[in-house]
Amino acid sequence: MNKVKSLDDLRKMRESVRASLDLREKSDHPDQMVQVKVSMATCGIATGAKEIMNYFIEALNRKKVDALVTQTGCMGYCYAEPTVEITLPGKDPLVFGYVTKAKVDELIDKYIKEGILLDDILPITYTVVKPE
Repeated sequence: MNKVKSLDDLRKMRESVRASLDLREKSDHPDQMVQVKVSMATCGIATGAKEIMNYFIEALNRKKVDALVTQTGCMGYCYAEPTVEITLPGKDPLVFGYVTKAKVDELIDKYIKEGILLDDILPITYTVVKPE
């Protein structure tokens, strides 16, 4: 743990602890809130998924939208990275591809706040069963 050398250091530490506690509280009932999962496999990271995740967190806070933002592994849509899965309370999750910072703002304003479907929804991957 870092030593506290100033009042500013103490404030930063307090905010860090608050954010950690807030995440724990939200994780107790994730089905009742907006969930955003950012694919952070190698291909996602290579196309900017870290920046998209950070921007999602910042934009949701700025727009005062209560959501749980987490990272996940490969979703199987390497061709459309960065990809983001969004689950609204009581609805099935949707995966959006080719996500940019501008798309993040659009997803928050249109889909998360108003429930309006947008372009770049990726289809569900179906498992093909081979006949015997």
